[in-house]
Amino acid sequence: MSLNSVNTNLGAMVALQSLNRTNEGLNMTQKRISTGFRVNDAKDDGAAFAVAQSVRADVAGLNAANEQLGGTKGILDTALAGLTKVSETMVKVRETLVRLADDTLNADQRAQYESQYTALRTQIENFITDATYNGRTLLSTTAPEGGDIATTRNETGTTYTLTAVDGAGTLVVAAAPTDAAGAQAALGSGGDFETIQTALSNALNTFGSDSRYLDNQIAYNKDKADALEAGLGSLIDADLAKESARLQSLQIRQQLGTQALSIANQAPQTLLSLFR
Repeated sequence: MSLNSVNTNLGAMVALQSLNRTNEGLNMTQKRISTGFRVNDAKDDGAAFAVAQSVRADVAGLNAANEQLGGTKGILDTALAGLTKVSETMVKVRETLVRLADDTLNADQRAQYESQYTALRTQIENFITDATYNGRTLLSTTAPEGGDIATTRNETGTTYTLTAVDGAGTLVVAAAPTDAAGAQAALGSGGDFETIQTALSNALNTFGSDSRYLDNQIAYNKDKADALEAGLGSLIDADLAKESARLQSLQIRQQLGTQALSIANQAPQTLLSLFR
């Protein structure tokens, strides 16, 4: 086919095809630079985009799980704060019981100590009742405020259960003893004070372990999310240094391609001018 054909300008066709390919590459490079992603949607790389969406879902699930764990941690920390105050008050309860166990007290002295004991018992009840966070508590087994809490711990919805205790029923000492024998019995082996102290120690130990677990789970979820995002970056992030260099190259090629197309389009015009 003649290169000087008026009907078919092969040079212009080739120049136009080359320029179109350059423009397509330029648009892709500009897209990567503007978004920072090598894979922006399924049109760029369907398989990589599908994997990326799955990883993004996992990261979102981990972040949601940590939000839920944070709320549960608030309930647990509030319960621990209440138990700590109960434990501190139990020290004073024991001191008062020891005084009440003395049979040499006169009636007025015993009444004073009984009043002190009753006040301490009321404080314990209040600490337990007030240990609520966002309407929930682990120091009661009565719904809707109390009861076990199954909190989401990871992106798959697996739960971790915190077991509530009946604070009012197991962590509050009995009413003030009315005589020395009653106080001595409360302090003795298997007595009321020992029973409450044991239940309190068990609750502190259990909730303390739960608190450490939640802290570790939250930290693990954060580390896992960071690792997933790092892997996601390796899969879909653009190499901006490389894309920047490619952008400059394509811009030069675009300019040269435009010039080549212009020169190719001038050839038929030159032929036509010969017949004028």
